[in-house]
Amino acid sequence: MVSDLPGFRCSTPYGIIQILDHYEIPVKGKRVIVVGRSVILGKPAALMLLQKHATVTIAHSRTEDLSALCREADILVAAVGKAEMIKGDWIKPGAVVVDAGYNKIEGRKADVGDVDFQTAKEVASWITPVPGGVGPMTVASPLKNAVESAEKVAN
Repeated sequence: MVSDLPGFRCSTPYGIIQILDHYEIPVKGKRVIVVGRSVILGKPAALMLLQKHATVTIAHSRTEDLSALCREADILVAAVGKAEMIKGDWIKPGAVVVDAGYNKIEGRKADVGDVDFQTAKEVASWITPVPGGVGPMTVASPLKNAVESAEKVAN
């Protein structure tokens, strides 16, 4: 992935790219902040977005003044693993927000993402819901990898 060579891609980051492509959300030249540095989500997502010519910054829960950094993002990818950590006032007006988090909170009926959806939807131009946003693409991505592999073998 670092060398931009063909190969299988990590499921959730690949799903994020497919969502952005499907909805024709421009990435080239955009300032992207990925909040999360895991080897299966944050880092691969940052690399895939960099390959699409975005200017990418990786941040995390211990980044100084994280809220101010998030407000600089044209596209904000939340992958930090902390329920509703990112609030609406952390988001640049009109930004695209991709919430890759999935958190269960005891005593609540609905699961939540890493973004406080209710406050974020008032500021963002576009936002993925949790559940029902990135999650289904995480399931679809390995299937896409398998189809691509079968096509290569068949050819």
